Amino acid sequence: MSRYRATLEYFGKPFAGWQRQKNGFSVQQALEEAIKNFCGQDVVTYVAGRTDAGVHALGQVCHFEIEKKETTKTIRNAINFHLKPNPIIVLNVVEVDETFHARFSAKERHYRYKFINRATPSALYSDLSWWVPQALDIDLMIEASKCLIGKHDFSTFRAAGCQAKTPVKTLNSITFWREGDEVIMETRAKSFLYHQVRNMAGTLKLVGEKKWTIEDFSNAFNARTRVRGGITAPACGLYFMKVDY
Repeated sequence: MSRYRATLEYFGKPFAGWQRQKNGFSVQQALEEAIKNFCGQDVVTYVAGRTDAGVHALGQVCHFEIEKKETTKTIRNAINFHLKPNPIIVLNVVEVDETFHARFSAKERHYRYKFINRATPSALYSDLSWWVPQALDIDLMIEASKCLIGKHDFSTFRAAGCQAKTPVKTLNSITFWREGDEVIMETRAKSFLYHQVRNMAGTLKLVGEKKWTIEDFSNAFNARTRVRGGITAPACGLYFMKVDY
């Protein structure tokens, strides 16, 4: 058996998230079926980040083991062939040793959240971003988010269904910038709580809209309870960007 690491890109809307579901078609199911069609073997994939329904990926990473020996280019192309017409692409495949694990070997995960910030919604990007018609002040969002950097209790941004043993996480960075009509938030950490990035985005949006002050945001964060945070930003704006190993 040989172990392979695959980097994936996918459009999240048609899927019930990464993980296999009893009711709903998942990215994991589509990928495992494609690998089986290529190699004739039942395969289990292990992923760096289990994205929710509607969340996209530009650099998701998983690993799997197969008996069939082929070049990594052949494996990549064969899986992509069998993935059609699903909006999933294997960008590259690399053979790794048995100590590599897509989830547990990860040192840092990168996420982006995209807002479409203009008076009218987008005909093209409605499934790829969150439309916010009121102008966002990204300088205020940057200033408010500074209190999130470092090791903290992130209970204010922790979803009710989170299974993490502790709400304490270390946020390595968070920043905002504007590209045309888009406002982009990017954040990095070794790991995140369930819905943490979307809850941070939904709450920082209030600061950008000037509905909350920077002090309001800080007070909500320090309250360490989800009821003090803003809404959960829609899944359509979230992107799993890359993993560092």
